[in-house]
Amino acid sequence: MRSMFASFKYAFRGIRTAWEGPAFRIMVFAATAVVALIAYLEVSRREAVVLLFAVGFVLTLEVLNTIIEHLLDMFKPRLHHYVRVIKDMMAGAVLIASITALVIGILIFYPYIVPFLS
Repeated sequence: MRSMFASFKYAFRGIRTAWEGPAFRIMVFAATAVVALIAYLEVSRREAVVLLFAVGFVLTLEVLNTIIEHLLDMFKPRLHHYVRVIKDMMAGAVLIASITALVIGILIFYPYIVPFLS
């Protein structure tokens, strides 16, 4: 039981570390807005699952991006061409996931929001 609590402690410490990055904070703000819209617009359970999965995927990918950046900075901080390439590719992966999540959000929320606009 103790090791389980220790694991949670370490996990929350890792999330706190990710929170220090401005990109992660912006993504958490966006995720909070998505959750609020899910509740307010009463989207279907299936749509809510898709939205929550997309949000979770983007947040997880941003944490992985931060991990890789820290690892690369530890071994070869900005001295090697491949460090820049890897960091750029990870940022690109986060961007692709974010854009995909945005498109999913638009496709799901659009029918719920249109009645409010007319």
